[in-house]
Amino acid sequence: MPIHIFNGFTCNARWPSTLKTGTVCMLVETEQDLVLIDTGPGVEDYAHPHAMLKLYRIITELPFDVHETAVNQIRQLGYQPEDVRDIILTHMHFDHCGGLPDFPWAKVHVHRREFEAFTGKMQRWTDMAYIQRHIAHVTDWVLYDDGEEKWFDFQATRLPFLPEMWLVSLHGHSRGHCGVAVRLENGWYFNAADAGAVYNNETPAWLIKLVLGPHDARLRQFISLHPEVVLSNSHMFPEWFVNKTWQ
Repeated sequence: MPIHIFNGFTCNARWPSTLKTGTVCMLVETEQDLVLIDTGPGVEDYAHPHAMLKLYRIITELPFDVHETAVNQIRQLGYQPEDVRDIILTHMHFDHCGGLPDFPWAKVHVHRREFEAFTGKMQRWTDMAYIQRHIAHVTDWVLYDDGEEKWFDFQATRLPFLPEMWLVSLHGHSRGHCGVAVRLENGWYFNAADAGAVYNNETPAWLIKLVLGPHDARLRQFISLHPEVVLSNSHMFPEWFVNKTWQ
């Protein structure tokens, strides 16, 4: 079953100017339907940018290209957006769930703590990345709690799809932040989302811990111990996205 990874949002640093990143989104053909993992910003965000996007356009360099939206890239891959019946969110910051309004018919899967953080009172500065209009049209939520099962040595919850998929608890960057693991023909792909910056050796560890949470060192060790797992974070360098279709 094909698994397509694409860049749903290019966001480049002004300093250092060499730091260029895209946002990992994933389209999975399952035995049930098409499943989208994270959406990037949506069409409405480009037409009417919210305050956080306006800030990002000042402090970073954005191509701000609506063709990067998931709904448009799914068409480019040869699918119909209406065939996406389920969306899994690693977390609900604007650059990960802004495309929800483009799929109002979809069932949305997310950790319960993340949903409660989004819909509750602001408790930390990263909660500013929650944009309330992004969930206005969602009518079908599936909420998960920390499971008693394990994916490798991570606390995780099995998701109801084939190929085998897991919601992996990596709380810290946000209150209900998770990674998503998908079984490949010969191993696994593990999107650890914003739980670390395992391919970035320039940013100091204290800053990674402050912004992304406590898991970076553990993820780096996990990579060295498990070569059968392809691991990424959510914001990867442009070259990483080339030819990212797996079985």
